[in-house]
Amino acid sequence: MTAVISLLIILSLSLLITRVATVALTLTGLSRESAQFQARSAFTGVGFTTSESEQVVSHPVRRRIVLLLMVLGNAGVVTALASLVLSFANLEGKVWWPRLVALGGGVAFLWWVAHSRWVDRWLSGVIRWALARWTHLDVRDYAALLNLAQGYRVAELHIRPGDWLAGRRLADIRLRDEGVLVLGIQRADGTYIGAPRGHTQIRPGDRLIVYGRASLLAELDQRCSGEQGDQAHTRAVEAQRRILAQEEGY
Repeated sequence: MTAVISLLIILSLSLLITRVATVALTLTGLSRESAQFQARSAFTGVGFTTSESEQVVSHPVRRRIVLLLMVLGNAGVVTALASLVLSFANLEGKVWWPRLVALGGGVAFLWWVAHSRWVDRWLSGVIRWALARWTHLDVRDYAALLNLAQGYRVAELHIRPGDWLAGRRLADIRLRDEGVLVLGIQRADGTYIGAPRGHTQIRPGDRLIVYGRASLLAELDQRCSGEQGDQAHTRAVEAQRRILAQEEGY
């Protein structure tokens, strides 16, 4: 039974470690979903290769967090497997089902804790306070600041030849009138332009980091050049005016 208790303690520590890492990654600017995915991937050693993973690797603070998760994850997985084997090995005729019931009940409880919204809010608050107290992380919830939960999001648009955005200056396309803000431009050669101005030209191969309504960003990513693209822009501008009028009570 000692081995079962040890296994449950290891699982509890694993959940706590990934929760702390999730909050820490969120404080570096990742969305909560991305932070949770990257934390669990690093801790379990799955190692998915995605654009989000590249963002983690290129960020020094995120890279240190993920590296620590990998080290702790390797030790934790090995210890958990060893404890699981010891839990059911060398029973020597003893009844095995009480250990199985204890293990199943413990795992079910940990599963409930991991998915409890109340526990999540309380634990995240404690972790956020601890990180602000004893670390130098920039303790800001960027997802909340940008109001991403209300239909808005930050997205990355890959500019292709023939896109409505390709080859045009920001001042000419007036994305702000559609309710879209261009936060940055990643050039194909690796150059990054933060908070670009109106004279900045968008080139094929660029990646635009934009903020706006999710539905509009999805349409903008598929918008082609020509008259149809211009008409889509006009409709988006009119829709944004109606939204602003409703919000201001006109």
